[in-house]
Amino acid sequence: MAHLLGAEALHLEYPTRVVFDSVTLGIEEGDRIGIVGRNGDGKSSLLGMLAGIKEPNSGRVTVRGGTRIGVLDQADTLPDDLTISAAVVGDTPEYEWAGDARIRDVIDGLLTDLPWDAEIGSLSGGQRRRVSLAKLLTGDWDVIALDEPTNHLDVEAITWLAAHLKKRWSPNSGALMVVTHDRWFLDEICTETWEVHDRIVEPFEGGYAAYILQRVERDRMAAATEAKRQNLAKKELAWLRRGAPARTAKPKFRIDAANELIADVPEIRDTVSLQSLAVSRLGKDVVDLLDVGVTYPTADGGEKVVLKDVEWRIAPGERTGILGVNGAGKSTLLGLIAGTVEPTVGRVKRGTTVNVKTLTQRLDELDQYWKDPVRVVISGLRTSYTLGAGSKAQDLTPGQLLERLGFSSAQLSTPVKDLSGGQQRRLQLLLVLLEQPNVLILDEPTNDMDTDMLAAIEDLLDSWSGTLLVVSHDRYFLERVTDQQYAILPGPDGAGHLRHLPGGVDEYLRLRERQDAATPKQTATAAATATSSAAAKGLDGAALRAAQKEVSALERRIQKLTQQVNAAKSALADHDQSDYEGLGERMKKIGEQQAEIEELELRWFELTEEIG
Repeated sequence: MAHLLGAEALHLEYPTRVVFDSVTLGIEEGDRIGIVGRNGDGKSSLLGMLAGIKEPNSGRVTVRGGTRIGVLDQADTLPDDLTISAAVVGDTPEYEWAGDARIRDVIDGLLTDLPWDAEIGSLSGGQRRRVSLAKLLTGDWDVIALDEPTNHLDVEAITWLAAHLKKRWSPNSGALMVVTHDRWFLDEICTETWEVHDRIVEPFEGGYAAYILQRVERDRMAAATEAKRQNLAKKELAWLRRGAPARTAKPKFRIDAANELIADVPEIRDTVSLQSLAVSRLGKDVVDLLDVGVTYPTADGGEKVVLKDVEWRIAPGERTGILGVNGAGKSTLLGLIAGTVEPTVGRVKRGTTVNVKTLTQRLDELDQYWKDPVRVVISGLRTSYTLGAGSKAQDLTPGQLLERLGFSSAQLSTPVKDLSGGQQRRLQLLLVLLEQPNVLILDEPTNDMDTDMLAAIEDLLDSWSGTLLVVSHDRYFLERVTDQQYAILPGPDGAGHLRHLPGGVDEYLRLRERQDAATPKQTATAAATATSSAAAKGLDGAALRAAQKEVSALERRIQKLTQQVNAAKSALADHDQSDYEGLGERMKKIGEQQAEIEELELRWFELTEEIG
C-alpha cells in the first residue's frame, strides 16, 4: 500500500503540560483509523497536526505530493448568510452535481429534511453540523479527517455515514482518520485503532472490540497499576463477546483469547437480585400510560397531535431504550412519565412509591453550585449511597462515587464552572443518583464523554436497581445498558405511535427506511413494494399471505407473553421476600417465558426479512 502521510518526532506542549513527546506515525492507502483516549489527552490535537491545520512545537508532518486532505473539525465556520445549496455545492450547476451519484447520496443521507435554499443562520446547531459534514463529503479527497462527526446525528444518520464511508473508496485506496466516542461507529468502519495516552499514541489492530481485547491483554501482561481500568475493560469485553456476537465474529477478533479472558467474569448485571430489589422498592405499579395522547396548539390556531394511542405499562426493574427522530415526541413521552407533561386524552397512573428523576440535556441541576468547588457541592449531599443488590450491595460515599466517575482528588477543589463539559455531565449524574430515585430517565447522557468514561458509567448503571429509561443516539450505549427498545414512529395520521422493537435498533432502521420510501399517502405503493420484494425472494401470493398471518400471530403472542412477564415481575412484590426458594421458582418461570419470547422474536425477525 502506498504511503499517504507521516509524522516524525511530533512534540506538542502548552504552558502547563506536554501533550505529545516524540510521536512518529504513518498512514497508508486503505487505512481506516479510529482515534480514542481520555478527554484532554490530545486526540483532536493529533488529528489537527496530521491534517495540517495545527502546527507542532517540533517534529514534522510529510504528505505525499498531490494528496488531498479533507477535514471536519469541531468549529462552526459556515457564514450565516450562506444558503445550504451554496455551502454544499457552491456555484456548481445543478445538472452537474445532480448527475454525481456521490453528491446525491450525501444530500439524501444528511439533508433531506432541510430546505435547499434555507440560510445557515436559520439552522440549529445540529443542522449546521450536518451541512458542514455534507460540504466535506461532497468533495473529492484522498484522506478524510473527522473530529466527532457523529455529534448531533441521530441513529439513522450515523448508520448512513458509516455505510457511506465504507463504500467511499475501494478497500486499498483512500484513508480515514476519525476521533469519536461512538463505539458502534468505530467498530463498524475502523480497521485500526490508535489510543492516545500519556504523551504517546499506541496503535492496535482492528476496531473497538478488537482494541478492547488487546488493551486487556496489554494491561494484564504489564501487571499494571491500572487494575481498575482493566476490570472495566474486561467487563465491557465480556458484554462484547456475549452480547454482540455478530460484532466479535470478525476474523481479526481472537475468539479463543477473548473466551479465556472472560472465563471468570460474571454476567454484567445480576438480573435476579436487581429485579427483586426493584420490586421491593417500587411495588407492583410503576407508571402506566393508558390510551394516552398529547396534542399541542400550533401558531396558526390549529392543533398538532404529537402522540396518539400510547399504551405502555412500565414494569419494576425494566431497562428500556427509546428511539425516534428529532421531533418525534421522545421528550413528550418522557415528560408524561416524569409528570411534567399532562396527557390530552387517556390517563397516566403512577405507583405511590414512584420517585422519578431525569438527567436532562441541560445542566439545570448545577446552576445553584456554579461557583462552588466540587468538594463544597458534595459536602451538602447524603453521606452514603447504596449500589447493587443482595450480597453485592455496597455503600459508597459521594467522594467514592465521584472517584468511580473519573474525578481525581485535585479536581475536588475546582469550581463547577471551570470543569470540562464531560466532568459537569458526570457531576450532574451524581446529583441525580444521590436523590435515590427508583425510576431514572437518561436523556442523551453520553454527550461530552470519552470511551473510558462511558464504560465507567455503564459499569455504575449495571449496579443500579430500579427502572431505567434511556434516550440516546449512541447505539452502543443504548444496547449496552438496556434490555429492550421501543420507538416512536409516525403513523398514517402523522401522530407518533409507540412501538416495541423485538429486533432492536436494526428493526428500527428497517422500519424508518420503509417509512422514508413510502409517505403516508403512498400506502398502496408501499404494499405493492412489499409484495414485489417478497416475490423477488421466492414467495408467491399465498405464501406471502401466510407469512403475514404468522407475523400477526407472533406479534399477538409476544405481546401476551410480555404482559404475563410484567405481571409476574410485579407479583414478586406480594411474595414473601424471605422465601428464597419460592422467589427462585417464580424467577425461573419468568426466565422460561422470556426465553420463549426470544424464540418468537427470532422467528418474527426471519419472517419480516422474507416478506421484505
